[in-house]
Amino acid sequence: MVNLTVNLGNNLVLNNPVMTASGTFGYGLEYDDFTDVDRLGGIIVKGTTLNLREGNAYPRLAETRQGMINAVGLQNKGVDYFCKNIYPQLLKYTKTKVIVNVSGSCIEDYVACAERVAALDHIPAIELNISCPNVKQGGMSFGTNPDMAGKVVEAVRKVYPKHLIVKLTPNVTSVVDIAKAAESAGADSVSLVNTFLSMAIDIKSRRPVLSTVTGGMSGAAIKPIALRMVWQVANAVKIPVVGLGGISSAEDAIEFIIAGASAIEIGTANFINPNIGNEVVDGIAAYLEANNMKDISELRGSLIL
Repeated sequence: MVNLTVNLGNNLVLNNPVMTASGTFGYGLEYDDFTDVDRLGGIIVKGTTLNLREGNAYPRLAETRQGMINAVGLQNKGVDYFCKNIYPQLLKYTKTKVIVNVSGSCIEDYVACAERVAALDHIPAIELNISCPNVKQGGMSFGTNPDMAGKVVEAVRKVYPKHLIVKLTPNVTSVVDIAKAAESAGADSVSLVNTFLSMAIDIKSRRPVLSTVTGGMSGAAIKPIALRMVWQVANAVKIPVVGLGGISSAEDAIEFIIAGASAIEIGTANFINPNIGNEVVDGIAAYLEANNMKDISELRGSLIL
């Protein structure tokens, strides 16, 4: 038997390091018929905003050879609907940690949404999606500028006492600078990476495949880049790092942990294999046993240079 428990600090303890990425696992409820959701370390529910969002026009998904490009646009019914209608259904999960991904178009939206989620006893953490465009700054993403990233994290930190994960975009010159800004502003941990800005073209019509022209790419193809970024950040900050980006096997997850991630998130692979999360949990345990490790902490950051 090995110990897979992960303590991310500020009262967020996971039974194992495997979580599901926001936007790829619904609210967890949709996967109940296909896997034991309560075995996972955590589930991060789909992006939640202050107000209802219809999302972008169709088409908003495009397949790639090793992943997909999405431009869903954070479609959801708003945080009040979540609190009243979705949250009561999530109370049945007693072992996995339910975490809400919070998004916004301005700092005030982030703050108001986080305040509402803070009142929910069964939600021990939020994941702050700072890849969203700041409408007050001409559409520039909060997460592409250290100063803007720091300001939104600091504002949310003032109203949100529980564990605060800040999700970082890879579409920057230096993801380390953004991670440090989030850490200085009060983040308890950082998760990375979010999707890469991409596009696809229909050569028959010579038009963009997506209604928005560009979208975010995820899937196996981005794993090597995501892994590099996680390693860089893990060596630059003192807070825990959650790694994600193209993880589709236990071997992938183990690479991220060796690179310094305390926990990982599985995203696009959930669409291919709904039980992938639990298979990765079992795979990590088997690897530790095979290598005579009794605790997941022995693996974390064990890269030999």
